[in-house]
Amino acid sequence: MASGYDGVFGAFPYAFRSSESRLFKLYVVASALAIGLVALLVGIGVVVLIGQTAAVQGGSLTLSRAFYIVVGLLVVLPAIAPVLIVARRRRRNAQSSSRHEAALAVAGFVFLFSLYLGLVASMPETFTLDGEPVTRPPPSGLFAPVIAGLYAIPPLLSWVVPLAAAALVAVAHRLFG
Repeated sequence: MASGYDGVFGAFPYAFRSSESRLFKLYVVASALAIGLVALLVGIGVVVLIGQTAAVQGGSLTLSRAFYIVVGLLVVLPAIAPVLIVARRRRRNAQSSSRHEAALAVAGFVFLFSLYLGLVASMPETFTLDGEPVTRPPPSGLFAPVIAGLYAIPPLLSWVVPLAAAALVAVAHRLFG
């Protein structure tokens, strides 16, 4: 069996080249950019956390540093999954239809968008920014009902939004695969 790629990083160009679906190819590019952004933000977050706590000894800080990385992985894994699924199926010459790839791309895009929606849902009603209290903007415009629904989710449960979208990736693979 010939190997078409080496690891996760090689799966992206391999899936892009071997896919028949233009939508999936667009998803490969968009997810690579989004994953790079998330990795950059998590990396900066860890560096800032280490800088703020460098003088402090203790195991709980090590745990919080590791928590940043775990959360970053939980955000990145569902975004990588469609690319890895298609790359693996193509490498093994398993039957992979453009319909399956398009469904994975749509589910992947929904997951990427759900990350933003999860951030909106996690926004507290009031918070402090640069020492000044700030109130989140009231829902308005065409998407006011959606934003109001996201605001209704308790901030501690905002992770449910991306989790549901991550489950959609698995469902798309099962239904169309």
